[in-house]
Amino acid sequence: MSTLTQPKLPTSERFSQLFGKYIYIAVGIIIVILLIGRIIFVARQESYPLSYWTFQVINGLVLGGVYALVALGYTLVYGILFMINFAHGEVLMMGGFAGFFALQYMTSIGWANGTALQSTLTIVFMMLAGMIVSVITGIVLERLAYRPLRGAPRLVPLISAIGASFFLQYTALLVFGAVPHNYRKPSVIDGVWKLGDSGIIISYTGAFIFITSILMLLGLFIIVQRTKMGKAMRAVAEDKHIAALMGIDVNKVIVFTFALGSALAGAGGVMLGLHNTVIRFNTGFLPGLKAFTAAVLGGIGNVLGAMIGSLLLGLLEALGPSALGLPTEYKDVIAFSVLVLVLIFRPSGIVGEVLSEKKA
Repeated sequence: MSTLTQPKLPTSERFSQLFGKYIYIAVGIIIVILLIGRIIFVARQESYPLSYWTFQVINGLVLGGVYALVALGYTLVYGILFMINFAHGEVLMMGGFAGFFALQYMTSIGWANGTALQSTLTIVFMMLAGMIVSVITGIVLERLAYRPLRGAPRLVPLISAIGASFFLQYTALLVFGAVPHNYRKPSVIDGVWKLGDSGIIISYTGAFIFITSILMLLGLFIIVQRTKMGKAMRAVAEDKHIAALMGIDVNKVIVFTFALGSALAGAGGVMLGLHNTVIRFNTGFLPGLKAFTAAVLGGIGNVLGAMIGSLLLGLLEALGPSALGLPTEYKDVIAFSVLVLVLIFRPSGIVGEVLSEKKA
């Protein structure tokens, strides 16, 4: 009885593969050594106090929490449809504008800076307004820009997503104008904590954003892992046709996925507005790209990976310029350099992609 064996590659090809693999490893080690050397050199030249690094870590965690809310939208859609929704940053922007106008209304009736209860209700109203508008935007995008192209080659919906991104961005420019709209923080989160004489300061806004982000991420995890709709989402991600044969309404699941990811993006848009204190027509473009970077860093299609990648990217963006002795403006360079390095050395991300056998 004969046995099947894998055909052996020619010696030259095997040598080429091994050589290429070791070249990548060597380049990676050199990059790590250079970065460590640079950090040590900067640490000797600069004398930043502990309070400065603590502030940067807190700022990085806050940014990471916002990125995580947006990155999970990329991850959920990728897991279901195997496509990248590049208009997701504009969904965040629409939520940010809705939160801004909700804040304007609550300010006009005196609640934003009223009692603690009124100010808290203002924040709740802002979050709900941002999430609702973003959900409507996400559902309309799915229905008009993506569903008609569901059976098309992967490049076609990707081009449609880029077109939808520019459409939303320039529609916002025409409707809201190019002038930045300023967020004024409700009184309940307008302040700081001072931790004794350590010089460490934690803003109420930063604490609110980070805690709310974590609670929303936990809520998403419960929905995906513990609910009937979450099980349907995982079934559709595994195989749409078999899921439909089992009685699952695939279109309903896809719409719910877009709505869920858009709700998180809307909340992230309001939080980003409170953090940066401004919102513009192109506010969502760069955070959207960074959230995509975070999703790739953690492992696109992996919910846990998106969370880890986002927090790590936020910390790198906050700590990187100071640790490397670079101007703060270089934080975007660091963020996208990480994306390039991850794609070169570990395309599946830190945690790894979650792909069905059919997709793999």
